[in-house]
Amino acid sequence: MSGVRRIKLGSQGLEVSALGLGCMGMSQGYGPAKPEEDMIKVIHHAINSGVTHLDTSDIYGPHTNEILVGKALKGVKREDVQLATKFGVKLGESFDQAEVHGEPEYVRACCEASLKRLDVDYIDLYYVHRIDKTVPIEITMGELKKLVEEGKIKYIGLSEAGPATIRRAHAVHPITAVQLEWSLWTRDAEEEVIPTCRELGIGIVPWGPLGSGFFASGPKLMDNLTDNDFRKILPKMQGENFEHNKVIFERIEGMAQRKGCTPSQLALAWVLHQGDDISPIPGTTRIENLNQNLGALAVKFTTEDLAELASISFKGARMPEFLAVHSYINSDTPPLSTWKSE
Repeated sequence: MSGVRRIKLGSQGLEVSALGLGCMGMSQGYGPAKPEEDMIKVIHHAINSGVTHLDTSDIYGPHTNEILVGKALKGVKREDVQLATKFGVKLGESFDQAEVHGEPEYVRACCEASLKRLDVDYIDLYYVHRIDKTVPIEITMGELKKLVEEGKIKYIGLSEAGPATIRRAHAVHPITAVQLEWSLWTRDAEEEVIPTCRELGIGIVPWGPLGSGFFASGPKLMDNLTDNDFRKILPKMQGENFEHNKVIFERIEGMAQRKGCTPSQLALAWVLHQGDDISPIPGTTRIENLNQNLGALAVKFTTEDLAELASISFKGARMPEFLAVHSYINSDTPPLSTWKSE
């Protein structure tokens, strides 16, 4: 394997590639699922290039993405890959009918099912994908702690968790990573969540570092989206927000041209530049795009570049209102004293 630098993710000993690979889009989210054989080639190319931090979830597909990743790992030395997956969401008929579950029996059943689909003996990093606001986070964490003790998972992560939830969870068992949306496109986590992680020695795994593809394609991204592509409902892609964001993209495109890189490389390099505790997980379904992402590791910034990038601001909420119920700003759980075990 070659030259992607390694970082310590969190303070419990997990080491991952500074650049990860989000696998969701191989199975869902950006139109129809892609051919399995082609996606396995992409995953193998990533691993051979030094991108060993692979991210999936039981909800992707649903379930089929874990099976795909498991197939791709056949013939790969297990210890050479840092495998992350997630649990906690049950899909409904539509986006707004998803249920979130954090009960102990659900935690354990999901973990066992993921191990089977992935066909591995352990999961390196197991995330609570969304926080169940009816179950004290200490109860969910208690079961995850047992799974660590049993060797079924090595490290625990949280996704879309706010500062109070992160602190309470971390007090039960150390949290190794928090997964959150962070990019030039979306920076609201910088206010409280990221400082909390750094205070507690928790690694940061940004998803959507390419603005859900906006930095790769620019405004023309919207021209070719299929009806089931979730990006069609993003507030940043609508009306006046979109018109404003087109202008901001032109500024980023101009800087990228001056630096001899692409806008997507510039955006990804900015995330990578935010610290040595970060492993972003851009998704891709093409080897050429993966190679382009790898090129972001070589992009350097001047003080003036960083000041210019700090001055830009994209318009639009991070997610549609009906999904905000699952945002980190709504992640507080009941006090432990309210929990009545059956």
